[in-house]
Amino acid sequence: MNKRKVCVITGTRAEYGLLYWLMKEIQADDALELQIITTGMHLSPEFGLTYKEIEKDFKINKKIEMLLSSDTSIGISKSIGLAQISFAESYDELQPDMVVVLGDRYEIFSAVSAAMIARIPIAHLHGGETTEGAFDEAIRHSITKMSHLHFTATEAYKNRVIQLGEQPDSVFNVGGLGIDNIIKLTLLSKEEFEESINFKLNKNNILITFHPASLEKATAQRQFNELLLALDEQKNTALIFTKANSDTDGRVINQMIDEYVSKNKDKAVGFTSLGQLRYLSALQYMDMVVGNSSSGLAEVPTFKKATINIGDRQKGRIKARSVIDCLPIKKEILNAFNLALSKEFKCVLQAVENPYGDGGASSKIKSIIQNINLTGMVKKSFYDLQVKK
Repeated sequence: MNKRKVCVITGTRAEYGLLYWLMKEIQADDALELQIITTGMHLSPEFGLTYKEIEKDFKINKKIEMLLSSDTSIGISKSIGLAQISFAESYDELQPDMVVVLGDRYEIFSAVSAAMIARIPIAHLHGGETTEGAFDEAIRHSITKMSHLHFTATEAYKNRVIQLGEQPDSVFNVGGLGIDNIIKLTLLSKEEFEESINFKLNKNNILITFHPASLEKATAQRQFNELLLALDEQKNTALIFTKANSDTDGRVINQMIDEYVSKNKDKAVGFTSLGQLRYLSALQYMDMVVGNSSSGLAEVPTFKKATINIGDRQKGRIKARSVIDCLPIKKEILNAFNLALSKEFKCVLQAVENPYGDGGASSKIKSIIQNINLTGMVKKSFYDLQVKK
């Protein structure tokens, strides 16, 4: 029996962390052949050459270089074009039966565009979500329209994918992939974690991940500076920064992190990438996670920890009661810090439930992509809600 060749594509450390257990499930199944293409930030020295972490666990079939030494809008558009050319060539060589992608980044847009034109069935994970402050919003919905199978993290997101005209029998609500990591990984003890980052935690501890809001022009520096001013006022507090990704103006934030850490070595430490094990281990010992990363909404609630969600980058996403929204203004951020540390809010945290489920997404997805009939899948018909009523 010919194995079904399933090509998983990853361009960032965070995305790989979400895909890891699905890739393990595919790898372990005798009916499937796992193919892996790495691209984007994985291949960049600036972002930690994280493809090396993948190679510890899997064989990478193709590495697609696409990042130019520029995070301007022109540089990113050129990267998209370069990537699409290389993906087309890679698909021609690997001949996958299916391509699996996650999320909404521009390198995934390139991968899906090339796969659609090559008439390869596409499975899209974490569609139907909204992030009104980033151009990821438009990219995510575009990927949905080019894809043939959809695996969403909540019922509301499933309904939104159907609203976009996708056939209901092609859309599956499986929950958030990140929760599988929390359940399956053996997390580090406090002492092991401190040793792994060569840094001592304090009475209070904050993890900070802040990315540019890509639909806003030249705001990254100003917004992040407001956050740094608020962090300056936190006493007896350890600060752990993870750096921004390769979006427009990401380098501005990363330079500011380097400068801040160098001036505050007694209380701050920064990382290009913590990796999934250290990142999730860190969440156990934090008082709050601060910034605008999707992880603050998708994974942190499982730990019953506070998330301070700054600005509009994640606007529109479903949020647990543990998420505190605030404007990117020092005073507002300080108010959010005070609320997160209050006795009343700590009582709220004890009862928090994660709206993205309680795990098992990876095995559900693997089972569906293994058994579903691919014949004729690339010919899609629009599901019209008005007609169906």
